[in-house]
Amino acid sequence: MSEPRNAAGGGGHASPGPHPRHPHHRDHGVRSWRREIAELAALFLAVGLAHVLTTLLGHRDPGPVVLVGLGLALILGSAAHRRLSASGGVRLRARVRAEQPTSLWRVRARVAERPGRLAALAGAFARLRCNVLALQIAPAGSAAMTPGGCEALDEFIVEAPASLTPLDLWRAVDRAGGADAVIVPAQVRDLIDPGIQALLLGRRVRDDPGELVAAMTELLRTADIRRHDSGETAPEGDPTVMTVPVPDGGVLVARRPDLPFTPTETARAAALAAAARHRQWADE
Repeated sequence: MSEPRNAAGGGGHASPGPHPRHPHHRDHGVRSWRREIAELAALFLAVGLAHVLTTLLGHRDPGPVVLVGLGLALILGSAAHRRLSASGGVRLRARVRAEQPTSLWRVRARVAERPGRLAALAGAFARLRCNVLALQIAPAGSAAMTPGGCEALDEFIVEAPASLTPLDLWRAVDRAGGADAVIVPAQVRDLIDPGIQALLLGRRVRDDPGELVAAMTELLRTADIRRHDSGETAPEGDPTVMTVPVPDGGVLVARRPDLPFTPTETARAAALAAAARHRQWADE
């Protein structure tokens, strides 16, 4: 599969900027400070134990108790500081991760139904720090929509770091075995389960057939839906165009150039139109 070209042309390499400060410099300083504290504590303990031994031999001096106490206090303080620093660092990293801007993408690819294919795609997203929020698997349709006879279309809604581009996602899917990937922006409403959405829209159209066009717009996620009378010619053979018969004999023509329609979407659209027909027959 050929890789899509970058729209921004031009060649050459960017000149390197100044080298950033090494991220481990500060950690090295912290570790050196902790090591010095530990060594000082060990020294106090050693001297204190020596005095304890001397006291046991008959000398009376409170110094050993003081030195041993100081050594233990330094060790306990160093351990407590280390634990607090570690937990604070974890909270800081979690907060920074939560505040990173993200984008939602709809990623569709042809995938052969073989063991490990879906896991490979999920792993590719994970390596890019993407979170899979929804997954739909549609049966393969016509050869025009799924050339090569692959068995399924896998469609993901992924939350990705804002720094990732569609090309980054395309390359990841391609390396994981997905064919003919299509990547378009997604919205939060796309996370609604399509089956539940179809049922709710069917009830809405059944109660009011005049809502058919608005409901079809929500179901197919496109605003380009136009009505054609029964005598007009509707386009055929284009997977980005769907024609749906309506109760009065005409058709609705839906277009979605950036994302071809799947057979499942076609079936749901036909069921939605049928709900309007059933209401019309009931009224008659």
